[in-house]
Amino acid sequence: MSKVTTDISISLDGFAAGPNQSLENPIGEGAEPRLHRWMFEQAEQHAEVLAKITDAGAFIMGRNMFTPGRGAWDPEWTGYWGEDPPYHAPVFVLTHHARAPITKQGGTTFTFVTDGIESALARARAAAGERDVAIAGGAHTVNQYLAAGLLDEVRLHIAPVILGAGERLFIGVGDPDLEPVAVSGTDLVTHVTYRVNR
Repeated sequence: MSKVTTDISISLDGFAAGPNQSLENPIGEGAEPRLHRWMFEQAEQHAEVLAKITDAGAFIMGRNMFTPGRGAWDPEWTGYWGEDPPYHAPVFVLTHHARAPITKQGGTTFTFVTDGIESALARARAAAGERDVAIAGGAHTVNQYLAAGLLDEVRLHIAPVILGAGERLFIGVGDPDLEPVAVSGTDLVTHVTYRVNR
């Protein structure tokens, strides 16, 4: 049976993004490249992990991951990733502001969901078929799915840095039963996979 998973890079103090997210600093001040150095400087060593991050039949993300804008949509903005985003599958963006879908190269279509996390998950499951659904982020979105008991697997990529402020993972999620099932890593990152027991 397909799973609902998440892959998210965090600092040692639990932040998935630094403070003051903006167009210039999509994941906040001080976070890049430090949280994701391993993806670029050690890509070969982490090839299997990187392949799993984008190996889903559909993705869900929060609006903040799609755009630095707030309020009404800027119709010119179509995402951070250019014409060929890395997803190559349907992506459902959680938002309070309706917008027509945006189709990109490589099979990525961004669909904007205004009626909550459960609706987005139902649509993502239908689109994914037998494949997994990935909660792409950010931390606030992952926290919502974890708090609602809708995640099956949490894959953390822990960078050995301290951010001190920003958007923290595991806020408002209660006390989920996280069972560690795999650990690996290098000097730039520790990968820990948790099964979420219910």
